[in-house]
Amino acid sequence: MFNTARMALLAALFAGAGPAFAADFVEPPVVEEAPPPVAYEQPADFGGWYIRGDIDYHWSKFRGGDYITYGPPPGTGTFDSGKLKSAFSAGAGVGYQIDRHFRTDLTADWMSKSTFRGSTSGICLDGDPCTSVDTSSYTALLLLANAYVDIGTWHGITPYVGAGIGGAWVKWDTLHNSDEDGEFFHRGGKGWRFAYAAMVGASYCLTDRVKLDVGYRYSHINGGKMFDFGSGVGPGYDNGINVHEVRGGLRYQFGRSDCVEPEPYVPEPEPVYTK
Repeated sequence: MFNTARMALLAALFAGAGPAFAADFVEPPVVEEAPPPVAYEQPADFGGWYIRGDIDYHWSKFRGGDYITYGPPPGTGTFDSGKLKSAFSAGAGVGYQIDRHFRTDLTADWMSKSTFRGSTSGICLDGDPCTSVDTSSYTALLLLANAYVDIGTWHGITPYVGAGIGGAWVKWDTLHNSDEDGEFFHRGGKGWRFAYAAMVGASYCLTDRVKLDVGYRYSHINGGKMFDFGSGVGPGYDNGINVHEVRGGLRYQFGRSDCVEPEPYVPEPEPVYTK
């Protein structure tokens, strides 16, 4: 009897103390702190269409010329000398900025009149050798498809290199030839020719969409007809023209420009989990 009552008392004590002991062993929930948000530059979506306008001052180099003579004696003559004066050009184009480092465009440049002065040697009507003075001028429309590599941008300045290929429509004015026998005129030649170019320069951000573009361009125009037959001489052909240009112009970017600093991007915080 005593043992039964004692066991019942002990069971009651343990039943009351159980919840207290259990409460002592239950740990409070742990809440993990979310990591601080990391700010980084959002990948820039550069690119898009742009238009451009340019002016230049250029020097043309005459690479020589040949012409047919019909006597006496018949054969082929060459220019003893030939120089072209400097002139201005104006052009425009449309292009596409593919990414931060590569772009392409199509350009058209009108080269204003560049005066030519040269000399040729031959036999005059009295049988004596004589030297003539030849004057003319040329104009050209240069059409090029160009590709550029924008090397990088520092403080708004982007240096670049480029190359172009296309054609030129060249028109020579009437060639005026004068020597001891008198004055002679040859109608100037005209026509399309193959052309190519190489460029180097830099652009500068004036606004978030407008860039100032300055640089140098070397252009080569293949040879072609210079003048037609006249007074027993001709036709004549030049051996090509090299053009050295100092250029300046503006580009307007329709798409996202690298002149705009990318906005900082803050990712959404990760969800908080409890254990």
